[in-house]
Amino acid sequence: MNSGYITVKMNWGTELWDQYDNLAAHTQKGIEFLDKYGNFVKERCQIELEYAGKLRRLVKNYQPKRKEEDEYQYTACKAFRQLLQELGDFAGQREVVAENLQSNVVREVHLLAKELREERKQHLNEGAKQMAVLNSAIGALDRARRAYERAARESERALDAFQRADADLNLSRAEVEKQKANMKLRSQASEDAKHEYADQLRKTNEAQRQHYEQRLPHVFKQLQDIDEKRIKNIKNFMLSSVDVERKVFPIIMQCLDGMEQAANSINEKEDTQAVIDRYKSGFMPPEDIPFEEQRGGVDSTDSVPHHPHNHLTAARGTVSGHRIKKRGGLLSIFSSNKKIIEACNSIKNNMSVDGKEDYSDLPPNQKKKKLQAKVSELQKQVAQEQAAMEGLMKMKGVYETNPTLGDPMTVEGQLNECCDKLKKLRAQLHKFEELLAVANSQVCAPPPHPTARTNGATPTQATSIGSNSESLSRSASESSVSTGAGAGGGSVCGAGGTGRVAGGSPESGLGGELATHATIGDHANGDDHDHDNDHESDFDYYYEPDLQPLGYCKALYPFEANGTGSTMRMECGERLLVLETDAGDGWTRVRRHHTREEGFVPTTYIATTLYAEAQH
Repeated sequence: MNSGYITVKMNWGTELWDQYDNLAAHTQKGIEFLDKYGNFVKERCQIELEYAGKLRRLVKNYQPKRKEEDEYQYTACKAFRQLLQELGDFAGQREVVAENLQSNVVREVHLLAKELREERKQHLNEGAKQMAVLNSAIGALDRARRAYERAARESERALDAFQRADADLNLSRAEVEKQKANMKLRSQASEDAKHEYADQLRKTNEAQRQHYEQRLPHVFKQLQDIDEKRIKNIKNFMLSSVDVERKVFPIIMQCLDGMEQAANSINEKEDTQAVIDRYKSGFMPPEDIPFEEQRGGVDSTDSVPHHPHNHLTAARGTVSGHRIKKRGGLLSIFSSNKKIIEACNSIKNNMSVDGKEDYSDLPPNQKKKKLQAKVSELQKQVAQEQAAMEGLMKMKGVYETNPTLGDPMTVEGQLNECCDKLKKLRAQLHKFEELLAVANSQVCAPPPHPTARTNGATPTQATSIGSNSESLSRSASESSVSTGAGAGGGSVCGAGGTGRVAGGSPESGLGGELATHATIGDHANGDDHDHDNDHESDFDYYYEPDLQPLGYCKALYPFEANGTGSTMRMECGERLLVLETDAGDGWTRVRRHHTREEGFVPTTYIATTLYAEAQH
């Protein structure tokens, strides 16, 4: 009973049978509220999109410019860049929220409101039709009732006229009969009107019962259904809006976690060390200012000749005193002094680079960092070209073994091009390795001890450098500068452990020039040698230390030596130590591990692996 009562109470057709107009207005207001909620979500989507757009614009405005890239090597700047990236992702999630709200809520609200309006209009039209039927029945009943009332009155007047005529003795019998006939006629008309009224009353009551018990409740039930549908969908739309935002929360939390991780990555100690690495010049602090004693108004320092620092003195310490015969046979094409000078000039021209390329315009420490990066880059390029060349060689070998697979000559051009490129890269790598060795020696060289300074000159300079040795030292320094120091590569390569000048080749006889500089340095330091005889012998010998291996190589093809002693025989697959890399001349200096036999082999006949590359 209770459940049935509740069902009846919840039915608009029974509880609100007489509230047709109010229900029509209520359903209209409900659809208008649905439109209002849809407009609210639509404006929220616009706000989300505007918010995301402003966030993206903010991220873009604070992105580091190209000229500010160097500033973003610090942990705080890196963290800020990461924060900007995470904020951009956060803005993307706000855009996702706006897009999903637009498609899942705003669009559906619009479609639902349109559907409910059409259904409401249809049901209200049906209700109006049923009301018209009821009103028509009520109108017919009212007309039948008025006809019955009129007929009853006329019947009463006819009866009254008959009674007066019958009582009047002066009237004839005919007149009395006439009034009697009229009375009967009116009485019959009244009875007919009464029956018609009664019949119409029955029909009207039946129509009224059907209207309020069936037809109108059905219309109200339809209106109730669309209203409940509207309310239920508003609930679902709100839940959908919440779900849309909840789905992006994990990604938003990841963005926030990324921001937190970026903030935790900031390290003040690392940043301060980065400042040192960036701005450290590598120069030594200035020496103590010497005491200037005045004697007779003349500065005593004027009487002491100032000797420029001989750069070959430092480099000479890296050159061994052992002499090795100059390369002969295949590698002795530059045997005369004239050819040696021409070769040296050619090498110097090839070695010369502008200040930007060899970083000579930078302080020592910054120059060292740039050169290290350049060497690493060239080593990667050499490794890539070496791998490409090995692949071409294997392909050529496969074609030679099985000609049906292809013509070996098809890869010959690619192999030659790759070989030329590899030679150029190795020459460039060798040049920058030697520049790096010089830069390392400049940065790592210990400063002169304060106690060893005597009036602005070292004790060695003060005691062993005379006027004659000064001129020789100056000429040696000028020669050193002209051959490479000013060109970014003229230091003796003993500092790098190779014993060769940048850009040199095995057959160029460059060791003679090196020996000339070393001999001049010996004279400048008081060595007792005959200058003319030693200068003559400089073109037959060159100084070289006992070289340390730079890596190892594997022979790809067999090679026969020319019998002059400069080249060395090797077997296919033989493993050798690399003493000097190819400097652009097509030859690599190697050593046998057991016999310690040394010589030059063609670079294209071997696969080289340097220790520096292996570490990378």
